[in-house]
Amino acid sequence: MNLEADVCIVGAGPGGALLGYLLAKNNLSTVVLERHEGIDKEFRGEHLNQEGEAVLRAYGLYEQVEREGLLLMERVEYWQHGQVFKTVTPAHGERHVGIHVPQRNLLSVLLRAADVFPHYKLMMGTKVTGLMINESGTVTGVKAKKGNQEVSIKSSIVVGADGRFSTVRKLAGIPVSIIKHGYDLLWAKIPTPAEWEPTIRQALVDDKQFALFTQAGGYVQIGWNIEEGSYPFLKKQSFEPFIRQVVEAFPELSESIHHYIRSWNDFILLNVHSSKCETWVKDGLVIMGDAAHTMSPTGAFGINASLVDAQVLSEVIIEALHQGDAGATQLKTFEQLRREAVETLQEQQLIKEAAFKEHFAVLSR
Repeated sequence: MNLEADVCIVGAGPGGALLGYLLAKNNLSTVVLERHEGIDKEFRGEHLNQEGEAVLRAYGLYEQVEREGLLLMERVEYWQHGQVFKTVTPAHGERHVGIHVPQRNLLSVLLRAADVFPHYKLMMGTKVTGLMINESGTVTGVKAKKGNQEVSIKSSIVVGADGRFSTVRKLAGIPVSIIKHGYDLLWAKIPTPAEWEPTIRQALVDDKQFALFTQAGGYVQIGWNIEEGSYPFLKKQSFEPFIRQVVEAFPELSESIHHYIRSWNDFILLNVHSSKCETWVKDGLVIMGDAAHTMSPTGAFGINASLVDAQVLSEVIIEALHQGDAGATQLKTFEQLRREAVETLQEQQLIKEAAFKEHFAVLSR
């Protein structure tokens, strides 16, 4: 199969999906490739902040996502020994301290909005296998496989929006620096107990950050920080002491936890790191979102940064193609507009992680 498009986007996560919609909306022929067969892929960053919300509102998409289903967080609470000792409420003029949006709801809105354009094509279950590069070193498209079918897509610009382990980044030979944060993260999900309110709750369990994120649809997502690389050792230890500490921190969860979390196997491990890339562009190619600047889970900045990336990058791409120049110098405008803000967020994440225990220091005085 041979296709041609103005832009080929690799990755249909929130950033790639939004970019595809914005480009198609501006009359650019756009092909979006996604290696998963459906939109229920593994996904952890599901909390919007004011920045991500503003991007969706700017294009009339927030209201559509709201109709699909989301949940406004009323406050952040810090707990110790089953009691709240500190509460953070929405800033003046704000309605929430974060919004939980299930990935299916967000992606279905973005992909459906783009699909109305005849010059837009989404190809699920399609894995990129190589870049097409001309004699001057300019990227001119991608090679991919959809099942057993070979696919070639010729495009003026290739966008790597394919996540923290980006295939496009690797194929382009863009150097990446990995930043370790000293911890990994265990995720689990349980049904919300009766009368559970839309909150984000924080505690210390075994002297590590433990968080509860209320989710739309009647669930609580558990996030527990553990020492980096310690999970194989933890899995050999008894599960019961951990459960006792969790129930002590959040007594309301006792029944749900004992029923739904029975062993270490009920957790999903996230190896935490952030990253920076030497550059985000090459002639005919640009990377964005986690492919360009992986975030740690702290503050849920990742999804919001990728939505802003899509907004800014769409304008840069539209201008580049209008001028007939998809060279690295032209595409570099995107990096110049976004790098400082993104790296500031990454620094804030490190500061927040280092200072987390200070919220509890007053209790030990």
